[in-house]
Amino acid sequence: MPDTTDGSQADGFRANRIIQGDCIAAMKALPAAIADLVFADPPYNLQLEGELRRPDNSLVDAVDDGWDQFASFAHYDRFTRDWLSAARRLLKPNGAIWVIGSYHNIFRTGSILQDLGYWILNDVIWRKTNPMPNFRGRRFTNAHETLIWAARSRDQKSYTFNYDAMKALNEELQMRSDWHLPICSGSERLKTGDGAKAHSTQKPEALLHRVLLGTTLPGDLVLDPFFGTGTTGAVARRLGRNYLGIERDASYVELARRRIAGVPEPDGAVLEVTRSKRDEPRIPFGSLVERGLLKPGAVLLGPGRRYSARVRADGTLVCADATGSIHRVAAHLQGLDACNGWTFWHFEHRGKLVLIDVLRQQLRSEEKRA
Repeated sequence: MPDTTDGSQADGFRANRIIQGDCIAAMKALPAAIADLVFADPPYNLQLEGELRRPDNSLVDAVDDGWDQFASFAHYDRFTRDWLSAARRLLKPNGAIWVIGSYHNIFRTGSILQDLGYWILNDVIWRKTNPMPNFRGRRFTNAHETLIWAARSRDQKSYTFNYDAMKALNEELQMRSDWHLPICSGSERLKTGDGAKAHSTQKPEALLHRVLLGTTLPGDLVLDPFFGTGTTGAVARRLGRNYLGIERDASYVELARRRIAGVPEPDGAVLEVTRSKRDEPRIPFGSLVERGLLKPGAVLLGPGRRYSARVRADGTLVCADATGSIHRVAAHLQGLDACNGWTFWHFEHRGKLVLIDVLRQQLRSEEKRA
């Protein structure tokens, strides 16, 4: 997915490219409902006053760029409302948005998100492993930033969340809303010819990896209206997602293009994420009987062979004093209100008990190959 003048076609426009210009004007010129996800790292309006120096009197390379300066809160709020409105128009009906900010802007942004009809799903705290110290010693060290994840609207029927992939990424523990990740540094930090930071607020790729892996699918389009030096594009390319960046600074655009061009083409075989079992094709137990994987009259056994039931031709089970589905009979035998029969019942194969769920997965695999 190279960034070229032609680009690749996605929903009638060129994806995998950077539009140089004002983000609001550029978004208004794009067709509606094209993006699966928006990731936005807007100006924070930090309101810095004067130089910031370390205890040894050396100057701190702080965020003093012109693009981060606004005349007033009212001016910043108008700007935020305008770009969020334009972004919402570009989201598909099942789309979502991520916005990152600091205490200077994230609460104002969250309020405007809600006013415009977005529906907040989570606020995520990015806790930095290596934050910049508070050199003046008059406040707590600012060691985190906040991300808001919001659906396009409260009424939308679905949005992408790869719960099982996030759990796998976190060593089979449910992913929490506090993310402990380092700031962008070392070889990942882009530098100018004189060794200075190329961009004052470059985000770490690890942060975008988690966002895109968790809330997009391969082939999805990610729109970044504040593209900067292209972190979103680089991670999107690596993960097999499409991107569309908007950036007004020509020097950032050039850096982003070179950076993304250096990302290798992704290997399609490793891009698929762990999907929830709820997303897999439904296979009724009766299908196992129809397809001959279990024959009428076959005996199913519970854990430790403590319970047994026979398979009937219509996909129900019968035991000494009950008939019904694999779930109902399993629950009845144990005196429970409910039980997942797929993880309770076994069949015997070469003297060993094998879960019937193995047969269900066999049919799912055959359907995917068909």
